Amino acid sequence: MTQATIYHNPRCSKSRETLALLEQQGCDITVVEYLKNPPSAADIRGILATLKLSARELMRTKEDEYQALGLANPALTEEQLIDAMIKTPKLIERPIVLANQQAAIGRPPENVLNIL
Repeated sequence: MTQATIYHNPRCSKSRETLALLEQQGCDITVVEYLKNPPSAADIRGILATLKLSARELMRTKEDEYQALGLANPALTEEQLIDAMIKTPKLIERPIVLANQQAAIGRPPENVLNIL
């Protein structure tokens, strides 16, 4: 049985669809409601490394908070962007699934099938 961790927002339809897909696949799932329990800086760095993405690429750039916090500024460092995601977890793209030492963003939900 595949162990999977999903960074989940129950209010997001794609996140709910991805969780349902993991359940259909018979995965042993750890659900992290990241809005209630934000990941640490080390967790985010690990996710970024596994996804091979920059911090900005993991951010929801269309959220009002992204503009309000001035996060479009290209001079911001990776650490500053990671700190913004910790303080405002709504900025983190969702859902993120970790399984088999790999990661995928469930947009579309079928993306996660590649790592199971």
